[in-house]
Amino acid sequence: MVFALPATAAPVLMISIDGLRPADVLQAEQRGLHLPNLQSIVAHGTYASSVRGVLPTLTYPSHTTLITGVSPDLHGIGGNLTFDPYNKNQLGWDWYASDIKVPTLWDAAHAAGLHTANVHWPVSVGAQVDWNLPQIWRTGTPDDRKLLAALATPGLLPSLEEKLGPYADGIDESIAGDRTRAHFAVALLESHKPDFMTAYLTALDHEQHVSGLDTPQAKAVLGQIDELVGELVDAAHRVHPDGVVVVVSDHGFLPVQTDVNLYAPFLAEGLITVKDGVVTDWQAAPWNDGGSAAIVLRDPNDAKVRAEVDALLERLQQDPAYGIASVLDKSQVAKGGGTPLAQWFVMFKPGFEMGIKPDAPVQSPGHYRGMHGYDPSLAQMRSTFLMQGKGVQANKNLGDIDMRDIAPTVAHVLGVSLPQAKGKSLLP
Repeated sequence: MVFALPATAAPVLMISIDGLRPADVLQAEQRGLHLPNLQSIVAHGTYASSVRGVLPTLTYPSHTTLITGVSPDLHGIGGNLTFDPYNKNQLGWDWYASDIKVPTLWDAAHAAGLHTANVHWPVSVGAQVDWNLPQIWRTGTPDDRKLLAALATPGLLPSLEEKLGPYADGIDESIAGDRTRAHFAVALLESHKPDFMTAYLTALDHEQHVSGLDTPQAKAVLGQIDELVGELVDAAHRVHPDGVVVVVSDHGFLPVQTDVNLYAPFLAEGLITVKDGVVTDWQAAPWNDGGSAAIVLRDPNDAKVRAEVDALLERLQQDPAYGIASVLDKSQVAKGGGTPLAQWFVMFKPGFEMGIKPDAPVQSPGHYRGMHGYDPSLAQMRSTFLMQGKGVQANKNLGDIDMRDIAPTVAHVLGVSLPQAKGKSLLP
């Protein structure tokens, strides 16, 4: 059976630039940035002045919202890493699309008989995608390459590598890795002509973590990403002259100076038990989200432990050493669309982040120079939305939008159904 897009619909290329702040594009000249390809999309298309994100403002929960139109409480991806209080998953990330509890844009396109492709989008292992190069890594050794080849669409990676050379390792977040993945995405576009394609670029996020915001290094990386966007857009236009290009990001960024050891108080209170450096038991534990931390109870019905944790969090909030801006209770977490696993959310002040070492002092120098994961209401956590192509008004500013509006907007362009989405289409 041959399917075709509805007459009013258009193919979509959806590009994510991790950590791209809206002002990076909308105020590029003032920031000393040369981004002709991204600015061309603004001039000839529709864009948001900012995008309000989800709780927490992290890559994996946000990208799943971008592809489903619902917040983490409904789509099921509550953080970057899986919640793993016994540390048995070897820092495993939430890579698997089977963990997404609602239909995605890939699913909706498939149901409509459209062809799909993906390069490196988070939470895409096993996704219902015709030509899929998912994001995954384990150790950064050569075995990772075998793992990706096995989890990608059968035969796809070897056939592309025959023409293009080695694909980038999943753990590689450098601009060189982005360049390789962009070239593979161009090849996928040209060879398979998918109706809906997702592509993810990660080097800006990596550089802002390592060197900080607005550094020469970060600006240089963003300039090179703009060139890759130009290559992807050109390829999309060659393949689908009547198509639409959507550029998104997942979160903003804040400078950070201080790591906070939030594990230590839980250890001191006996809420986490460690023997010979190994967690042997736990009653309550933090789930590290960078600029915030979900607090999870093993038994949410244990009133005694709940009261202990409630009192502990109250004390920590009063101690300036912990850098806590606020603590959200269960009802506030639910209102914010956070994971149902979280009984509380600790929101750190700008400049503070949750540390990664349980034996560190209360405060130590930040292991990163830039971080996200902070309260989504902060202006600095706002992300980016740009769209250009068939039926899209030129130079139109949508103002501040909700991240949940993006998936139904893409569904509208594709002419597919995404009924569970909590947002609305941004197009007439």
